[in-house]
Amino acid sequence: MSTASTRLPESRYGRSSDERADRTLKIVGAVLGAVVLALVGYFAYHYVGQNKISAEVIEFDAGKTSVKVHLEVRKDAGASGYCTLRSQAESGAEVGRADFRFDGDATRIDKVVTLRTTSQGTTAELLGCHSD
Repeated sequence: MSTASTRLPESRYGRSSDERADRTLKIVGAVLGAVVLALVGYFAYHYVGQNKISAEVIEFDAGKTSVKVHLEVRKDAGASGYCTLRSQAESGAEVGRADFRFDGDATRIDKVVTLRTTSQGTTAELLGCHSD
């Protein structure tokens, strides 16, 4: 007893619709992947490459009405801008926020700044730096 094959003979009727759909999906996926990769590269370049000022909080000392923050700033020579710092209370409420300007020809600035607070601050957080 033999069973009849339900498959079409190879190459006789062209590609099946499933093979065409698979090829179309592969092409669409490759194009979308390339677009996403290009967008990520574009935004990464503008975020990292265009930022002329960066900083880091080295240490801080919290007092009752202020927080002294040791800030290390790295920037391009001649670039000017500001860094934003904030302090929070133990409850998480913001008790102080201020912008500190940095300019001049130095490429590395090590400075202790004083952030005034409305009550006891327990943190010193660098929110970001922006060039003019």
